[in-house]
Amino acid sequence: MVSRITTFAFDGIEARPVDVQVQLLGGQPHFSIVGLPDKTVAESRERVRAAFSSIGLALPPKRIIVNLAPADLPKEGSHYDLAIALALLVSINAIPSDALERMAAIGELSLDGHLQPTYGALPAAIGAEAIGLSLICPELSGAEAAWGGGNVIAIESLMAFINHCAGRLQLKPPEAGNTKALPPPPDLRDVKGQEGAKRALEIAAAGGHNLVFCGPPGSGKSMLATRLPGLLPDLSPKELLEISQIQSIAGLLERGELSRRRPYRAPHHSASMAALVDGGARARPGEVSLAHHGVLFLDELPEFPTQVLEALRQPLETGDAVISRANRHVRYPARFQLIGAMNPCRCGGGPAEGNCRKKPKCLQDYQGRLSGPFLDRIDLFCDVPPVTVADLNLPPPAEGTKEVAARVLKARRIQAERFAGMEHDTRAVNADLSSKQIEEVCVLDDASRKLLTDAAERFSLSARAYHRVLKLARTIADLDGERNIARHHLAEALTYRWRDPAVSSLLTA
Repeated sequence: MVSRITTFAFDGIEARPVDVQVQLLGGQPHFSIVGLPDKTVAESRERVRAAFSSIGLALPPKRIIVNLAPADLPKEGSHYDLAIALALLVSINAIPSDALERMAAIGELSLDGHLQPTYGALPAAIGAEAIGLSLICPELSGAEAAWGGGNVIAIESLMAFINHCAGRLQLKPPEAGNTKALPPPPDLRDVKGQEGAKRALEIAAAGGHNLVFCGPPGSGKSMLATRLPGLLPDLSPKELLEISQIQSIAGLLERGELSRRRPYRAPHHSASMAALVDGGARARPGEVSLAHHGVLFLDELPEFPTQVLEALRQPLETGDAVISRANRHVRYPARFQLIGAMNPCRCGGGPAEGNCRKKPKCLQDYQGRLSGPFLDRIDLFCDVPPVTVADLNLPPPAEGTKEVAARVLKARRIQAERFAGMEHDTRAVNADLSSKQIEEVCVLDDASRKLLTDAAERFSLSARAYHRVLKLARTIADLDGERNIARHHLAEALTYRWRDPAVSSLLTA
């Protein structure tokens, strides 16, 4: 007889069903697992053998074959332990043969038969619900799995499930974890001066645009960036579910607690491409995926290795991080908002402040580390001047995070209403407008069109840069509550695109 139960392999955040088949055959005692398992899965036989021994069960002196189907799907991780053990319990008649009907299971076994919390409980619960199965998982992962909305059975140990099947123990469905209580975000009122940078931050928040601050050390670039999450609206239920699945795969959901605040990731400039994009050998979510629907802040932008920054080009354009391995391709959602900060040159102050020892070559070499195609994907460039003593002696600004966030929310609601009548499968923000949608919502009058045409010709704007200027102008108009893009909206968008002084003469002509 072949005993069966379903478990899951994780392909990105998608839980793909795996049929666990166990058969006992005659011959020399042997325990083998087939079906393209990695080393962690192959070690399951030792954990299962020890767990059975700890609860007073012995494996029969037979040839035990465990097949994980489909056989061509790579199997990674220790969460296959529980499914293998439960199917074996049926095979040796320790639990009834019908106990695993319409059941799926994930969990890692300890040597004493207890279950360890496992990553992927939330996507597994969602996957089980989608195919009409109940999910058996470790008790410590029950609060996370309960967010999936299906029927969940959380067990402390193999013996607890055996007693449950025998009617000696009644297992209660776990309750979903709490929404995580977080301290208030840093307030924009803490930033004195820098009104131009605050304006750029507000526009970036309103439209979901990528932004790079450039200024000398101590001018407040990082301080401004940390205040962006407080300007963004809370996650929608759909966004919360996507982010939580990514965090579950990465093992970052503690006690099943979810957070409605948008992610904010700030990796160090020494981070490798694996850490930032593809998550290493096991294709776990990298920083770009962990920042999905949130903010990825890269401080000291030119200090990041060139290949790391170039690897960001595809996620910035498509909203996905594709991880390629010899035997598989994994796709994680990675629709994040990039905020960068950089000094004008390696010396810090830059030629304009007179602190550069090798001007202007130092500036050219330092900023030259950022390639044209990468910079082409940035919507706003904002110069952040040094903070003066007079700025520090100013009283606290009249507007803080609360007031600016209210304007951002109003602008985003305008965008959401506009997108409601369109075919759009991403966030309802202007940064996600397709070329076709730009033609519909970014209609220009003759004066504005001439301004944009002149700027495109004079500064050799690429087609991508041309469209990004239009998206930015649309966001500025939304903040003003204007239905149409006016010339001054377009002019402001162009000043964020280019910092060359010659732009000013064109915009005022």
